[in-house]
This record gives sequence, structure tokens and C-alpha cells, in this order.
Amino acid sequence: MTFKPLHDRVLVRRVDSDEKTKGGLIIPDTAKEKPSRGEVIAVGPGARDENGKHIELAVKAGDHILFGKWSGTEITLDGEELLIMKESDILGIIEDKEIAKAA
Repeated sequence: MTFKPLHDRVLVRRVDSDEKTKGGLIIPDTAKEKPSRGEVIAVGPGARDENGKHIELAVKAGDHILFGKWSGTEITLDGEELLIMKESDILGIIEDKEIAKAA
């Protein structure tokens, strides 16, 4: 199934964090927090300002992002849990390729 968000909404796949702490302790699934990192899967066409002028989104598909802990609405598409959120819920784009890969 294909999905295209509307307006300034973004479709995001959460990126799992490491299952171990820096000290080497393994974190069980029940104690893990949901990650606040993700990869942008799809973006809407953008918002409109009060004058009707089109405002493009700052993120694009493939970007690795950070978002707030309670951001977005969880949905399931093709058996995969994803998030739909407004661009304003995104805190920033991870530009360092090494950090993005680790995310």
C-alpha cells in the first residue's frame, strides 16, 4: 500500500536504539523506551500560510530525524508500525551520516 501524507504531515519509521547500555547491560524489551529517532518515509506537499502561499517542508524522505517523546499518531501500514506527525513535532534532522546509521 502506498501512503502520501497531507499538508505538513510526515510519515516516520522509528529507528530502534541499542539493546545494551554503555556498561554492557542488556535492556529487556519491557524496560525499553520507544525511540525518539526515526527515518522519514514520506512527506506531504507542504502547508499554506495565511495568504495562501505554499510553504515547502524542511524534511524529505530518507532524512533521519529526532522528535519529541509523545509526538505523532501511531498507525499500522502493511503490518509495520509507523508514525504520522506534523513537521512542527520534529526537533531536528540528524546530518552526521555515522550517527544516522547508528540510529
